[in-house]
Amino acid sequence: MNVNVHSIHFDADVKLIQYIQDRLGKLEQFHDRILSAEVFLRLEHDSQGRENKIVEVKLAVPGKDLFAKRNAKTFEEATDMAAEALRRQVLKAKPRMRKAS
Repeated sequence: MNVNVHSIHFDADVKLIQYIQDRLGKLEQFHDRILSAEVFLRLEHDSQGRENKIVEVKLAVPGKDLFAKRNAKTFEEATDMAAEALRRQVLKAKPRMRKAS
């Protein structure tokens, strides 16, 4: 699976990009026809320093694109939550995709 990471208005660390690629790569266990993933990392300006890291993931699978957007205190935590949401979507959509083919 091809994972493209876009960090908006900042430069993402290599470790963070590798973490995102590894975490999203695990989704291939649940669906073997995932084509690609587009990841957008954003910093929301927050004077309190709360949950201001936003991760948006668009997963391209045949027939339908899946999307998850999560925010948390760290990009890693937001990535984990988004990946879990996508895992549930993949498991829910997989039987429907089999019926369509």
